[in-house]
Amino acid sequence: MDTILTYVPEKMVYVSCNVSTLARDLVKLVKVYDLQYIQSVDMFPHTARTEAVVKLVKKIKNQIHEKS
Repeated sequence: MDTILTYVPEKMVYVSCNVSTLARDLVKLVKVYDLQYIQSVDMFPHTARTEAVVKLVKKIKNQIHEKS
């Protein structure tokens, strides 16, 4: 996560197999990125497991708000 936030690519796709870590990481990422798309993918039918695909695009500079 630190490397991503150091380089801050313009766009990225985050693919997650754990919604808990996705939620944890999105708390940090949405400070710098707009979440444009999220899709759940049921790769393992009849189980509780699900994948998530998220498209993030870097915010315009004046939209970035630091937490005080």
